[in-house]
Amino acid sequence: MKLLISNDDGISALGIRTLANCLAEAGHDVTVVCPDRERSATGHGLTLHQPIRAEIVESIFHPSIKAWACDGTPSDCVKLALWALLDSPPDLVLSGINQGANLGTEILYSGTVSAAMEGMIEGIPSIAMSLTSHTYKNFQPAAHFAKILVEQLSIKPIPDLMLLNVNVPPVNWEEIAGVQFTRQGVRRYVDVFDKRTDPRGKTYYWLTGEVLEDVEPPAGLNLPQNVPIDVHVIRDNYISITPLQYNLTYANGLDKLSQWEFKFS
Repeated sequence: MKLLISNDDGISALGIRTLANCLAEAGHDVTVVCPDRERSATGHGLTLHQPIRAEIVESIFHPSIKAWACDGTPSDCVKLALWALLDSPPDLVLSGINQGANLGTEILYSGTVSAAMEGMIEGIPSIAMSLTSHTYKNFQPAAHFAKILVEQLSIKPIPDLMLLNVNVPPVNWEEIAGVQFTRQGVRRYVDVFDKRTDPRGKTYYWLTGEVLEDVEPPAGLNLPQNVPIDVHVIRDNYISITPLQYNLTYANGLDKLSQWEFKFS
């Protein structure tokens, strides 16, 4: 398959190198276009008020891989690749492997998910891959599963235009319990801002915070209750796959709002 790979951890990240090299060694046609530095938690931001530059990168990846480092956001990288750098569209867009989870409401801020979402917006099936630890450095199990998943999609394509948000537990391959299809959970945080004082006595704030709890999403979303939540299955060492879409329309909300009446005089 012809694959486009990006990320938000930057061109030097071990995760993207492991993923791209694994898929290239499996015989796929791999192109990498990703940020030239760390761009985590940038969401779906695009660069509009300054030029975007991309430079060819050599000697980092497998010899068959064509790679560019871009000074824009993860979404910039995928958009630039699809419209300017590639000679034809890829069969699949992959983003990752991210260092850290993208579970629950975290996906709203994730540059990893947004890069994959950009591929889906352009009509290309996409996958976001994350390793659910900020310290565990063995990306091989996640890359191995990515290879299995891509092989599966080459035989049986995704039945509809969607993004597969894949989270892999930080354990060895032999310890992975299996794969579960999941729905998106909700993560709540505590101590989100750390208030500090600089050497000149001025106050500043550092965005931090830890997960306080993982909670059930609201029942009104019409999601099947018998499908497990992404944040739960990871605890039991299952790989979580959550299908996502870019249309955020709230169907129940439309039903409720349809009862409103506006009077114009």
